[in-house]
Amino acid sequence: MLDIALSITVLAAIALLGGAWLAWKRGHRKQALLMLVLVGVALVNVAIWTVPDEGGTAPLDRIEQGADR
Repeated sequence: MLDIALSITVLAAIALLGGAWLAWKRGHRKQALLMLVLVGVALVNVAIWTVPDEGGTAPLDRIEQGADR
């Protein structure tokens, strides 16, 4: 279930990039910058869940392993 949420988050980040570009093009600089900040926050959140630690295990993998027990 979390993988679906992370996928939707990445898709939303892509859509926000497009929206930020359009907002920048139309002269809405502040809104475009805020959308880019939101993209950064969303992608960092996805990275927190998916990037493995020193042991090679991502938090998402640990959750899935716990659900199998």
